[in-house]
Parts: sequence; C-alpha cells; structure tokens
Amino acid sequence: MQHAKQLNSITEEQVQHYSQLAWQALLAEVNLTPKPGLVDKHNTGAHKDMALTDFHLSANAIAKYFPYFLLAGAQHKDLPIENVLINIRSIGINCETAMFRATQGVNTHKGSIFSLGLVLTAIGRLIALQQPVLPQYISQLVAGMCVGITGELKKPTDTPTAGHRLYQQYGLTGARGEAQNGYALVTQHALPYYLQQLAKDKADDIALLDTLILLMSLNDDTNIVNRGGIQGLEWVKQRATQLLHQGINTHNDLIFVKNFDNECIQQNVSPGGSADLLILTWFFARLANQHHGLTLQKFNIINIGRNKKN
Repeated sequence: MQHAKQLNSITEEQVQHYSQLAWQALLAEVNLTPKPGLVDKHNTGAHKDMALTDFHLSANAIAKYFPYFLLAGAQHKDLPIENVLINIRSIGINCETAMFRATQGVNTHKGSIFSLGLVLTAIGRLIALQQPVLPQYISQLVAGMCVGITGELKKPTDTPTAGHRLYQQYGLTGARGEAQNGYALVTQHALPYYLQQLAKDKADDIALLDTLILLMSLNDDTNIVNRGGIQGLEWVKQRATQLLHQGINTHNDLIFVKNFDNECIQQNVSPGGSADLLILTWFFARLANQHHGLTLQKFNIINIGRNKKN
C-alpha cells in the first residue's frame, strides 16, 4: 500500500478500512444462511457449478483490488464525474481476472466487483474532497459516474450478453440500471429497512435475511429472468412479498425461508442481483452508523473468518 502514502488526500489507514469493510460485506452475504436459491452454508441453491468455498476464495482474491478503486477515486477527484468510469475499467477487468483465477473459471462476484468498485471509487473521491462518507453522497457520485450507461444495452452487438438480450426482450436494465440510479433500491428501501430491523433488536442474521427478502420482493432481478423468465420473476416477487407479510422475526421463522429456498431450487431461480444489493446494504449500514459515532459492536459480522479450501 505504498501508493496510498503518495496521496495526501487519502491515508493508508482509510484505504485499508474501507477495503476491509467491503471484504467483510462480501462474506457477510455469502455466509448468511439459509438464502432462497443462493449459495450458503446449507446448499448451493440453484447453482450446480459453484460452492461456498468458491465465494470465500473469490472474496479474498478480489479484495486485493479494492484499494486501487479507492486510490483511483482520490487520484481523479478533480475529474468531471462522468469521466471517472473509464479510468477504473482496467481495475475492474484485472479484478475479474483474479476472481476467475481463484475460482477456476466460476463467476461468483462479477456483479459485486462492478458495484463495490463504483462505491469504493466514490468513497475515495469523497475523502479526497474532504466530504462526509455517507450513503446518499456515494449514491449521487455513482449515478454521476454511470450517466447513460444503460445506453450500452441499446447498441447492436455481434456478441450480446444476457443483459443485452433481457433489455431487448423486456426492457430490463439490470446491474447497469441500478448503478445509473445510484443504487436507489438500496438507499431508499433496503438500507432504512435493515437499520429499522436492527433497531428492533432482531438478531443480526435475521435482520439481514429479512432485508434480502424485501429486496427480492422489489428488485427486477435479471439473474432470475435469465433462468426463469418473466414468470419466474413474478413468482419470486409474489412469494417474497408473502414471506414479508408473514414476518421473519426469530430463528424459528427460518423454516419458512428454507421452504422458499427449496422452491427456488426446484424452479432453478437465483436472486443474484438482490444478493449484490444486499452486500451494498450491509456495507452502507456501517457507514451510516459510523458517521453518527455509533459503535460497530452492534453489527457482528456473520462468520467472516478467512476460509481456506479443504
């Protein structure tokens, strides 16, 4: 981290702090159990090509690149915000390469590399400009960085991605749309809901799980549509809404989540997009409370120890 010392606008301690927090957010999400259709400690959800260990290896590999996003944000603090994205693309590409190397070709965290890369770059810029590191300011900067990014989905291409195809078919903008909106689904819905659940003294994992179900009820998750079509998305949203109304308040209620998990596995749907947004929610919650001088002891990380491949 000798690069950090060369930048008076951001300290090595700040770079390490936010990089570590982002790594912890990745592990808090994947270790959360049970999760409908997603890889967790009980099963691999609707995924037959990946396991929990892949996510631990992936998180450790990509976390090494988090400092570079923060440093880039500080370095380009005076650049017009709409010109920042092109300057961090190479970091994202290198980070993806490290992920695929660690997982032997499995896409575990591509969505999170994109979202956390944007968020950490925004934080680096805020610190360098001596502005508060708060979710609403990060949201504004991310939206500014990603102005017009969904336009990429409209362009004809010889190698259309799933994102291109789903936009052409259904008008869904997926991860690009979330970024262009400054992750409004997180800042306006999931984050206040999550903090509210914690304020009710719910167990940490129950509060986070409840927030995942909320996201699943609201999010037009292209991961689900790619596997289960629009019908699959509508089913997940309806089922998640039912579960929210029923309530997830104690560990006794986990049986209902396990049932939902089994149904998602049978339907072969996985809310990967909502999982990415849950990672941001966990991360932003620590920023919101850190700024108000509250202790982070309330927020116990869910078994985030570095897991080694057996």
